[in-house]
Amino acid sequence: MKTFDHLSVIGLREWIALPELGMVGLRAKIDTGASTSTLHASDIVPFQKHGERWVRFTAHLGTLVQRRHRCEAQVVSVKTIKSSNGQAQTRYVIRTQVALGDRVWPIEFTLACRKTMRYRVLLGSKALVQAQLVVNPALTYVQEKPTLSVPGAQ
Repeated sequence: MKTFDHLSVIGLREWIALPELGMVGLRAKIDTGASTSTLHASDIVPFQKHGERWVRFTAHLGTLVQRRHRCEAQVVSVKTIKSSNGQAQTRYVIRTQVALGDRVWPIEFTLACRKTMRYRVLLGSKALVQAQLVVNPALTYVQEKPTLSVPGAQ
């Protein structure tokens, strides 16, 4: 069996922060079957800022106690995503920093309604490859909660 010392191990679920969006304490499910990461968002409104496409949206955090956070982010692209149930959906894609454990790196998130899902954030395989992370599905919350000081965090 090969081992890779340069890779960090994470569990099936981990605590993350999105510092550029001002959010900490989000539980994320690691989804190696999804290419792109997804953030639960509603009230998505596109607008122009300095001649570029942006979106305003409400990010929803937590499952037992609902918290909402208004965000703005530049649109990277618009993608048609095929969900696990086979339905195609057009989604805005944003790029923002994610913090997991002691690592911080930029990833792309699609914005989608995940109100019926247990986890409001999915981290897809592209994000894992970028940070050279491996998943042990038998473990959860392996990494410490990110301790970033996030301006305006809730």
